[in-house]
Amino acid sequence: MQIGYARVSSTDQNLDRQLKQFEGLGIKKIFAEKISGKDRSRPKLREMLQYIHDDDEVVVTSLDRLGRNSQDLTTIIEEIRSKGAVINILDLPTFDGVQDKNLKALLSNLVMEIYKYTAEEERKKIKSRQREGIDLSKARGVYQGSNTLYSATSKNPKYRVLYEKVVSLLKKNTPIVEIYRQTGVSRMTIYKIKREMNV
Repeated sequence: MQIGYARVSSTDQNLDRQLKQFEGLGIKKIFAEKISGKDRSRPKLREMLQYIHDDDEVVVTSLDRLGRNSQDLTTIIEEIRSKGAVINILDLPTFDGVQDKNLKALLSNLVMEIYKYTAEEERKKIKSRQREGIDLSKARGVYQGSNTLYSATSKNPKYRVLYEKVVSLLKKNTPIVEIYRQTGVSRMTIYKIKREMNV
């Protein structure tokens, strides 16, 4: 049986593209959620992992829908395999033409390991570039840090008021896009405030 798992990182993002791909494949059983990959609870992922059994095929549109880093992905993939199920990543080669099951599994595993390594290295590069940018800003004396700018204790009244407005809107479950429109605070900062609030 084919089982789809779809995920987007926030409530204002859309699952439609992933669900449409599953529909095109005739997949009926789908677990879908709007939650950050950093969130280890991911209830629908847990539910899916408990549901699967021998000979099931877990289908995801891309590997990053399952997890954010190599260690997380490895743990989830191993759990899928321990249930006797296989995994199909739609944006990776499937090797459907390979008849030998062992060779097919070997090739699929190799591609996934390369993908995980590449994604992990890219994340490290991004973090390194961010750190270099912060260090340069600090050296020039212009770095203030997001916590200083947007927080309840900000020294700047303008940013303190904006922070309180964002918090108020988040508590009302206002979509991120709408909060951005109303406040002008960047979406990245809004997401950061949301994570800190655990809403």
